[in-house]
Amino acid sequence: MTTEATRTDLHTFTETWLEWYRAQEARLAAPHGFLAITNLHWLDERPQRFPDAPGAWHTGPEGVVVRLDDGEELVVDGTPVHGEHRFGVLPERGGVDAVWGDAVIEVARRGGNDIVRPRHPDAPLRTAFTGTPAYAPDPRWVVTGCYIPFDTPRPTTVGAAVEGLEHVYEAPGRVEFEWEGRALSLTAFPGHGEGRLSVLFTDATSGVTTYAANRSLSLDPPAADGTVVLDFNRAANLPCAYTDLATCPLPPAENRLPVAIEAGQKIPRERGGV
Repeated sequence: MTTEATRTDLHTFTETWLEWYRAQEARLAAPHGFLAITNLHWLDERPQRFPDAPGAWHTGPEGVVVRLDDGEELVVDGTPVHGEHRFGVLPERGGVDAVWGDAVIEVARRGGNDIVRPRHPDAPLRTAFTGTPAYAPDPRWVVTGCYIPFDTPRPTTVGAAVEGLEHVYEAPGRVEFEWEGRALSLTAFPGHGEGRLSVLFTDATSGVTTYAANRSLSLDPPAADGTVVLDFNRAANLPCAYTDLATCPLPPAENRLPVAIEAGQKIPRERGGV
């Protein structure tokens, strides 16, 4: 391969990575993205009012209910609602976004708990956001591995960024790969999209140059022979890297890699990163 061809390939690789990076940042800092969250309210059977959302909220066996006062309005699925509105029983990791003026009131279920998480575009964390530090993209961090499906998906319980909270995932298999002659593996969870996978991990950079609790890597569907590509340049921070108002899952114990993955996103500036 000529030097010029190598430079062209590296330029294309870098540009493709920049597209991914910019998309990550845009989702995070969107008007109602995770940086716009102003609080994390835990619901119980007692009606509660919150300063950053309308109405009095409670939950129970029949799900989440809000009681709006006269003059208060939410828009749910495009329909204005007044008085009492029942969101019903929400699925785990599911939720509904209700519009309130220029804000969105997220109503969701996490770790068996119903929550209300308002998102306001003028949230200080969002308006002060200047971007996430990251390692320069490097093709050597694109690793080919092999996906090994389990006979049946394995229920896997992991901790969460919120103390005492747990998440349960159905792990369909694991990904095996080598780095510098060392055999490694990662338990995989279902990803976003048909056949896609997601891995949560920590490594020797965690708490040093990268966020201590977790990073996430999204994988394309494995090939017919099980081949799968891990591009660690796209190791991404989860919302808990930026805000204590997130309920992100932690990696399973076996996903603590004993090597330094010097690729992907680093500790956010909001947590002291540079």
